[in-house]
Amino acid sequence: MDDETLYTIGALAERTGLTVKTIRFYSDKGIVPPTMLSPGGYRLYDLEAVARFELVRTLRELGMDLATVRRVLSRETSLTEVAAAHAEAVDVQIRVLRLRRAVLRAVAKREASETEMGFMNKLVQLSEAERDRIIHDFIDNTFGAFDGNPAVVELLRTTMPELPDDPTPEQVGAWMDLVELVQDNDFRTAIRRMAEYQAKERAAGDDTGLHHDLTEAVRDQVGRALAEDITPGSPEAAAIIDGLTARYSNTFGKPDDRALREWILERLEIANDRRVERYWQLVATINGWPALPDLGTTFDWFAAALSNNLRRG
Repeated sequence: MDDETLYTIGALAERTGLTVKTIRFYSDKGIVPPTMLSPGGYRLYDLEAVARFELVRTLRELGMDLATVRRVLSRETSLTEVAAAHAEAVDVQIRVLRLRRAVLRAVAKREASETEMGFMNKLVQLSEAERDRIIHDFIDNTFGAFDGNPAVVELLRTTMPELPDDPTPEQVGAWMDLVELVQDNDFRTAIRRMAEYQAKERAAGDDTGLHHDLTEAVRDQVGRALAEDITPGSPEAAAIIDGLTARYSNTFGKPDDRALREWILERLEIANDRRVERYWQLVATINGWPALPDLGTTFDWFAAALSNNLRRG
């Protein structure tokens, strides 16, 4: 063998960037044994050994354990298989680091306490299935207790909050707030009350669909009233109420009379819980959806105008 192709440990260290101690360690472990010994008993390494040391260094820098490195170099497993497995592991590590970063930024932004930080970190570390279970438990514990509006239940189950792999501090904070909200007993009681009311409506044969067009009409008409500073007790408000109750009459097939207006007011008083709106705002933040319109103010005005109308009735 040509001496120019052989390297002493010192020359090998200079060539590969590994320390002399590290090279000796890998040689002693039999991972990259010396090519031969010099007459004086010094270890010598050829170009193939240099390549193996460089591979070892790369694999170790990628986080592979010594046993795996040994299997790769001894060809007990292919580099392709090992690389694929470790790529998946690195993906998991990246996801965990991103979540930790988001938690820390959320803590800094919210000025959270140590307890809140621990709670937040625990929540984001849950698997997607575990996070979904929290929301499904809320749905089962509220709407599941009654034969309520199936359209609402379907909407809740098909619009689950999905925390992304690289969440923003706002998304982490929203997830924490959402979990606290759906586990709040007072909120659950209010939602069960809504579900119970819907069940009674369904039993009476009333339509309990979502009626998005009707909601849009209310938002447009009341939004105009709010923009123009029309007070709920004014004659202008009465005209708006007349137009909206006519829409309700056509939608639900009920006479446009006092009973209809009392029925609409009851529905508003039961459904207009700001925490429901808060739920959807948090889901929108977590899922990266556009900000939702403020319907709470709209329904407050509508209910106040209806009450004035009924009192004058």
